[in-house]
This record gives sequence, structure tokens and C-alpha cells, in this order.
Amino acid sequence: MGSIGVLEEKKPHVVCVPFPAQGHINPMLKVAKLLHHRGFHITFVNTEFNHKRLLKSRGPDSLKGLPDFQFETIPDGLPPPDIDATQDIPALCQSTRNTCLVPFRNLLSKLNTTPDIPPVTCIVSDGAMSFTLQAAEEIGVPEVLFWTTSACGFLGYMHYPHLMERGLTPLKDLSYLSNGYLDTPLDWIPGMNGIRLKDIPTFVRTTNPDDFMLDFIKGEVRRAYKASAIILNTFDVLEKDVVDSLSKMLPRVYTIGPLPLLLNQIKDESLKSIGSNLWKEESGCLEWLDSKEPSSVVYVNFGSITVMTPQQLVEFAWGLANSEQTFLWIIRPDLVAGDSAVLSSEFLSQTKERGMLASWCPQEKVLSHPAIGGFLTHSGWNSTLESICGGVPMVCWPFFAEQQTNCRYSCSHWGIGAEIDNNVKRDDVERLARELMEGENGKEMKAKAMVWKKKAEEAISPVGGGSSLVNFDKLVNEILLSHRN
Repeated sequence: MGSIGVLEEKKPHVVCVPFPAQGHINPMLKVAKLLHHRGFHITFVNTEFNHKRLLKSRGPDSLKGLPDFQFETIPDGLPPPDIDATQDIPALCQSTRNTCLVPFRNLLSKLNTTPDIPPVTCIVSDGAMSFTLQAAEEIGVPEVLFWTTSACGFLGYMHYPHLMERGLTPLKDLSYLSNGYLDTPLDWIPGMNGIRLKDIPTFVRTTNPDDFMLDFIKGEVRRAYKASAIILNTFDVLEKDVVDSLSKMLPRVYTIGPLPLLLNQIKDESLKSIGSNLWKEESGCLEWLDSKEPSSVVYVNFGSITVMTPQQLVEFAWGLANSEQTFLWIIRPDLVAGDSAVLSSEFLSQTKERGMLASWCPQEKVLSHPAIGGFLTHSGWNSTLESICGGVPMVCWPFFAEQQTNCRYSCSHWGIGAEIDNNVKRDDVERLARELMEGENGKEMKAKAMVWKKKAEEAISPVGGGSSLVNFDKLVNEILLSHRN
């Protein structure tokens, strides 16, 4: 028995590997913090480029970590970009798949031979970084894949091979994007009621039979079956049919969200010092909101990847101005394609009393602020879920990937969103912003958003055995600690 005591003193050690984009790093860091709180030694692996961005946005001491919480880096294989922005997603996917396995393998070897660090016992990797599965197999530890999408977005990706087999993608020619073909119903996907081709993640909208992203996703989906488990940042009642369908396809699927609410239960101040924003936050947004009436502000943020044309920026700007609503608008430095985002002095003078512009903000705090009454969003999954946690209804302008799927579910299944046409016009922005904040439809969406907020809180509640809390326990005990038993 003496030797077992020695083993027990060694902490389990999880290596967390996010895909190198803001919307993937944020939820992975939450998972890492939750596991640290459960007694795991954490190694969090960013790319060298994003590590530098974090140090720049949060200060040189921000990644010193805590005891048992360290940051390491691997190269992403791409030349560093000229601007402080998310790298091109297809290029990142291609580069990480082709170049990251060897540096990752070397990192694991270093971790396993460093004194005072417990050996690696498990890996939690982003679903789009599945090269890590091979490394986990080589050192004989379980690996969990964390798909940071919605469950419905993930199920859409899981059906890419079937869409290709049925000849639905690639498209025959470009006219198929506008001739009604994307309205084709896909009534054969179990768990996705009323879904159309246009609601499937957008990489199917290609005419190229050798399209890299189609091939990449097909490969990642195939490898999902090899993971010890899949985790999703959602909760059972929100996406029940979809989760049931995924659970029939894959070995183990654990819904452990909403991660912001799960993490908020932990009262560990030291964990709060570890942040993940790659742009510097402007905290003045919160003070400005403090001066506003409850539910009076439209929050506008298109996430970390969306790019728009200068004309689209102008249409959004004048739609907001003409709606006469108070708004907080986050405009990233790289929001406008190939240009800096410049708004006219006429717009600025017309809205200066009721508009605030910032380049980045602490979004979770903003969406839970009582002054926020609605959210004009790109329908990224973190944003959608944070909106649900805040009980905030949405106007959705999805940009790419599974944002179209999230938009469809927000509008048609959950009743908390209204879609704005991709070809955005200021009259639509004005009408939808007014409707969101003052109209009957806006009131109905707000009421439904508050119901979902309550259900999200129940999912992580220790009282009554919240489904996500129970699933998180199962993930830890059935998978992540299984190597040690």
C-alpha cells in the first residue's frame, strides 16, 4: 500500500490545447480553470503568436500563472501577420494540421521529464486540433476533444461526409448560392428539425471539389470518433434533440455549459487574474453602462473574426443612428476588410449623446449588465450562450462557419433572435433595433430569453443536480482520472 500513497500525492496533469483563435481560447481557458479547481495541474498551450498577443494585451506578468497552472507555446507554422488580428482560419487549419504534431510531441516529452511537474495524465484539445490524438495515443493517456461550437453546429459538421456523399456539396456553380438551392430542406438529419442547407455551417457553400475546409472538417469529424469523449459548451434542455442524436453517433458526449455560469460558482480570486482576451479591454464601457437606464442599451459586437465591407459598416452605423436607440458598439481595429473602420463625423456628432464606441470590452460583464436590452450579434456560439446567460434577446447577422446554424436555432427554435439579411440595409437595422427594444416581438423574445436564462442556471446548479454539473463530474471521474485508476 505504501507505493500507492506516493502516487496519490502526484496531481493529475491535464494539457489543454485550444485552436488559436479568440472564440476557442476563451472557453478552453474556462475548462482549464474548472479542472484546476478540481485539483489538476494545468498546462495551457497557446501558439507563440497568440502568447505574444496575450502578453501585449494583458501585460508582461499576466501569464506567470499560478502554482500548478502554467502556459507553454508551440509554433503555428505561419509567418506572423502584420496586424494584431486573428489569422486566416483556413490557413491556420492547414498549418496546425501539417506542422503542430512534432512540436506538441516534443512539449509532452519535456513536460514528462521536468522535475517537480507531475507526468501528463490526460489531454483536452480543441476539436479542430485533433492532431493531438496521435500524441495522446503515443504516451498512452486519454484525450477529450472540446468542440467549442454549439451542439447543433457540431452536428452540422458531423454530417459533412453525408452531404458530400449525397452530392449536395460542392455546389455545381456559383448561381446555386442565389437561385434558391440553399433552401433545400435536409429532413434526413436526425435531431435537426426544419433545417435547410443554408443553415448548415457555411463551408459547404463552395464550388471547389478540392476545397480545403471541406476536406479538413471531414477529417476532424472522422477523428472525433477516436476521442475518449467529446465535450460541448451547451446544456441538455437547450439542444436536447441534437445532443441525443450526437450521443447515438459518438462514444461519450458530455454537455458541460454554460461554462461562464459554471466558472462563476468558483470563488477563487487567484484564477480571476488569468485572462484570455487578445485585444486590450476598455473597461470604460461598464462605467458608461452604469449611467444608463435598465434594458435601454443595444450592445453591438460582431466577435473576433467577422469582417465587413466599408459599405456594410456605413449601413449598420446609419441604421443604429436612425433607430434613435442608445448603443454600445465594439469596433475591432480589423473589422473592415482591407481598411480601417472609419465612421463619418456626421454619424459621430448625431449619436454622441447616446452612442459609445470601443475597440474591445469584457463581453460577459457587458451582457450581464442590467442596462443591456438587446444584442446585435454575429451569432458566434460564445456570444449566443453569453446572451442566453444574460437573458438578452438578439438581432443576428451571421458571418460564417456554424454562425448560420446558431442564428437559425436562436430565431426558429429558441425564439430569442431575429435575423438580419446578409446584404445589410440601414432601414432593416433601424427597424429591427427598434423592434428589439420597443416592439411586441422584442418583448416576446425578451421573455423567452429570460426563461432560457433560468434553465441555464438550473443546468449548473448543485441544487437538484444540474445536468451540466453532473456531466462535469462524470467527465472528471470517468475519463480524465481514468488513467490513474
